[in-house]
Amino acid sequence: MKTVTHWIGGKPFEDASGASDTWAPVTDPATGEVTARVAMAGADEAGSAVAAAKEAYATWRTSPLAHRIAILFRYRALLDARRDDIAALITAEQGKVHADALAEVARGVEIVELACGLGMALKGDTSTEVSSRVDVASVRQSLGVFVGISPFNFPAMISMWMFPMAIACGNTFIHKPSSKAPSASVLLAELTAEAGVPDGVLNILHGGKVAVDALLDHPDVAGVSFVGSTPVARHVYSRATASGKRVQALGGAKNHMLVLPDADLDAAADAAVSAAYGSAGQRCMAISVVVAVGSAGDALVSRIAERAAKITIGPGNDPASEMGPLVTKAHRDKVADYVAGAGAQGADVVLDGRGFTVEGLENGYWLGITLLDKVSTDSDAYQNEIFGPVLCVVRAQTYEEAMQIINGCPYGNASAIFTRDGGAARRFQLEVEAGMVGVNLPQPVPAGYHSFGGWKDSAFGDHRMYGNEAVHFYTRGKVITSHWPDL
Repeated sequence: MKTVTHWIGGKPFEDASGASDTWAPVTDPATGEVTARVAMAGADEAGSAVAAAKEAYATWRTSPLAHRIAILFRYRALLDARRDDIAALITAEQGKVHADALAEVARGVEIVELACGLGMALKGDTSTEVSSRVDVASVRQSLGVFVGISPFNFPAMISMWMFPMAIACGNTFIHKPSSKAPSASVLLAELTAEAGVPDGVLNILHGGKVAVDALLDHPDVAGVSFVGSTPVARHVYSRATASGKRVQALGGAKNHMLVLPDADLDAAADAAVSAAYGSAGQRCMAISVVVAVGSAGDALVSRIAERAAKITIGPGNDPASEMGPLVTKAHRDKVADYVAGAGAQGADVVLDGRGFTVEGLENGYWLGITLLDKVSTDSDAYQNEIFGPVLCVVRAQTYEEAMQIINGCPYGNASAIFTRDGGAARRFQLEVEAGMVGVNLPQPVPAGYHSFGGWKDSAFGDHRMYGNEAVHFYTRGKVITSHWPDL
């Protein structure tokens, strides 16, 4: 059986003490078969990773920026050559179809490219003669060891949203990926070594809460970047900030898509289907709620149902598949429970994905396309982040009622509006309480040179991901005032 272990100090971690004897299974979601085992770190392994990163920081922090950027350019070329290999690992352990996995890699590479151009963002400012023979300069400097904790749904992309920016700024990094899909992160680390990243600058530590808490408490960790569920994001933020670390922690989402009666309903239906069911709904940017206003409701639901029923579901390595399985049996069963509960709480189950299976792969973690109409906002299906191929439709009579529904949601990750009315769109983008807003676009994922992050219970901390905000997160400012008398 394949074994996935930690990557510490530029090589696979070998624990001479024998303490690394805890393993977790890795399964293929399409078959349900255990295909690998992954090492689960304890406090000792976490300490080894921090020690390696701290030792590497002593020299990496003073390495010329041009040297760091040249390495990242080589890394970008290696990623480009290995896109299919990385995507195949994602499909095998996470379940998404190969095309989705390739798109994930592409979005990660985009941030590597951003890091390659970080010279402009890191340059300081100087003011001369602010007083007689007095100059003032502002510079930004690295902090030390950073930790990144990422979820199962984007094993490669979110990793690349974190460590390239951190190491380009002169820090060292420990990445703690999900144990459900660990292999892609190890390959990413191996490619950094091939590109010339020194030993210990990037480390991979597998594990669960024990390993995470050890990293959050460690005095030599300067900051933590996290993406995952809201309860865990809140825990990471509270525990890490209590020990004096800076934290960016992105949590859960319940993204709404507002459809006004004047919208192009065919375009809105296409957008809802792709945004709700892509990657089996296992995206923090997935549209999970459509708020249909007035006469848009019935026509929109029928269009969504017609399109959604045609989606081909199958294993991710089959080119014909448009949607794959869910990541684990436990998660599939949890999503199915929400579907059952929605019907009991008054929703119209237009499409029911429970009981769906793929011939010959009956042990896979399958759930078919599910569409729930006339969902109550006090139902469990609305109140919770389902994270599966389930789209809820909520009805509203007016724009104002729809906005009360959307802004009343505790999550504020992303929201979108579909309309032909420019005035309504402008009003929406200013009034909606969300960190990312789409206008006639269902998933407003910002380009890399902007920043990614939500509001309310979808984000904790003051810094968002990538863009200039990442530079500010991974560095701290210093102001130097100098006086040199004329000689």
